[in-house]
Amino acid sequence: MNEKVPVKHVTITSEIQQYVVGSGLVQDDVLRWIVERTQELGRPAIQQIVPEEGALLTLLTGLTEARFAVEVGTFTGYSSLCIARGLAEGGTLLCCDNSEEWTRVAREAWRKAGVEDRITLELASATETIRALPREEHIDFSFIDADLRNHAEYFDELIVRTRRNGVIVIDNTLLRGRVAHRERDEDAEMVHAFNERLLGDDRIESVLLPFHDGVTVVRKVG
Repeated sequence: MNEKVPVKHVTITSEIQQYVVGSGLVQDDVLRWIVERTQELGRPAIQQIVPEEGALLTLLTGLTEARFAVEVGTFTGYSSLCIARGLAEGGTLLCCDNSEEWTRVAREAWRKAGVEDRITLELASATETIRALPREEHIDFSFIDADLRNHAEYFDELIVRTRRNGVIVIDNTLLRGRVAHRERDEDAEMVHAFNERLLGDDRIESVLLPFHDGVTVVRKVG
C-alpha cells in the first residue's frame, strides 16, 4: 500500500509576506513614492501589484533580454517601472491604459526614476493599440494586468506578435481563490476558462504560480 507523502506548503501570513519583501527585494524611493501616492486613491489602490511581483517582472524582463515589451494596464506605474528597469540596453516599453488620472502618477514616477525615455504610453483601447503593431513576432515580454473580461483577447493579440521564447505574464489568474470554488461566480468562471484554454494551447508552456492573486508565466515555444 502506497502511503501519501504530505505536501509541504506555507500559508502566506502578513508576517511571511513582510519577510519575503525584506529578503532581497529592492524598493527604492521612487517605488515607495508610487505606493504612497497610490494609497491616496483609496479603494482603487487594491489594483497595485505587490513588491515581490514587481521584482519578478524585473527579473523575467532581464532574463528574456527584452528590447521591446508591452504592458496592458499601467495604473500608477509600479509594474511599468519594474519592467523598464529590466529592459536590455536601448529597450523600450509600450504601456496601454485608458486613465489619464492614474497614469499621471506613473508619468511622474518614470521621470523621477529616469526611465521616461524608455516608455511610450498610449491612452486608448489596449486591443486597438496592440492590433496597430506589426503582425510579426517581435515582442519579447508582455504583462497583462487589466480588465479580466478582455484577458483572452489581449493574450490572443500579443501571442501572435511574441517571438519564440518570449514571455507573457498574466496577473489575477487565481482571483482570490475563487477560480477553485465548486460554484464559481461569473468572473471566476471566466478566469477559469482562460486558465483552461492556456493549458490546451500547444504554442506555449505555462505555469500558474500561487503568488499573491495568481500569476501565470507563459513562454512561447512554437
